Amino acid sequence: MATVPDERQLIYDWAESGGRDASRPGAAMLDDETLRDGLQSPSVIDPPTEVKIRILHLMDRLGIETADIGLPGSGPRQRDAVERLCREIADHRLRIKANCAARTMIVDIQPIADVVQKTGVGIEACVFIGSSPIRQYAEEWDLEHILQRTREAVEFAVGEGLEVMYVTEDTVRASPEDLRVLFTAAVDAGAGRVCLCDTVGAAVPQGVTNLVSWVRRLLEELGVADRVGIDWHGHRDRGLDVANTLAALEAGATRVHGTALGIGERVGNTPMEQLLVNLKLLGWRDDDLTCLPEYVEVVSQAVGVPIPANTPIVGRDAFRTATGVHAAAVIKAKRKGAAWLADRIYSGVPASWVGREQEIEIGHMSGVSNVIYYLTARGLPADRPVVEAVLAAAKKSEHLLGEQEILDVVRSVGGG
Repeated sequence: MATVPDERQLIYDWAESGGRDASRPGAAMLDDETLRDGLQSPSVIDPPTEVKIRILHLMDRLGIETADIGLPGSGPRQRDAVERLCREIADHRLRIKANCAARTMIVDIQPIADVVQKTGVGIEACVFIGSSPIRQYAEEWDLEHILQRTREAVEFAVGEGLEVMYVTEDTVRASPEDLRVLFTAAVDAGAGRVCLCDTVGAAVPQGVTNLVSWVRRLLEELGVADRVGIDWHGHRDRGLDVANTLAALEAGATRVHGTALGIGERVGNTPMEQLLVNLKLLGWRDDDLTCLPEYVEVVSQAVGVPIPANTPIVGRDAFRTATGVHAAAVIKAKRKGAAWLADRIYSGVPASWVGREQEIEIGHMSGVSNVIYYLTARGLPADRPVVEAVLAAAKKSEHLLGEQEILDVVRSVGGG
């Protein structure tokens, strides 16, 4: 058998030809918001703490650096869950680190500090406040009010020994004049990270690039670029969530946020499973993603959100085909003897990365190759009468043939 060429010889990458390698980020850390922002979806169930612990372990196995484990200032249930999750991190020596959301109010930050004192586990306080003119107008705030709350919150959190990420809600619709004042104050008060939010999913990639680049330059002007990181938190209202997040990383963000299945406010956040796979495809991370389907399935069951069949990467149909031309190409690739070839010939994502394989089914768009492959793979007879009978049944059907339907056809022509 002839040697199969190297993957790079058979797949041309136009992104690289445009100089994408030069834009490769220095860091591409991930913050998982499933257990906080994800649970703000109006359609989800807040799962028991035991299930949250299982999800936390899966995040850790995926190599995710940090997780927002709740908003303890919202009440005893959340505070107890945060404490349990922190103890789990300590008891099992998980690599993942915890952070918690809080309004820029001492009443929200104090519970975070209390959990740190009880558990000995560090928690990054993610203190947030609206920053855009539309939010200021609706809330009847002026910039001085936001500035005062910013200083008080960050200084209090730092005084309690907490690392602080300063979060400006609706950053993408805020003016540079206001952001300059707010970020400068937060950094002066001791914030170690600033988080830029596309709170209502209004951004486009070019806008994200402009914003993150501007913030990076501001931090350089303040002389703190080496110690203050930039986070990106995006929503998916316009369906640009993944593209915006990648743009943020290219422009200088060093940590980006997502949730399993993209659950969250309204239509949700950037899907973490899509981020993980895209970052690996780009060569920006190299995580073991074999437990990714389990992570998504556990979250789906826990919060009561089904996984649509056509969901990228983790949906039932992500690596299935019944189309004759597609199936024939996959089969020919398999015969070449290189597993990666069959995994990429009609797929932009290697199924093997997430513990799956390319599946060939039989339906009304199928050809002889589909039928022969399907029958042979299952040890069923694949002589001409059987193949023709199965294909004829498929052409008459409005759906893919199920295993029992195919077995019935095989038996009807004496094939087993």
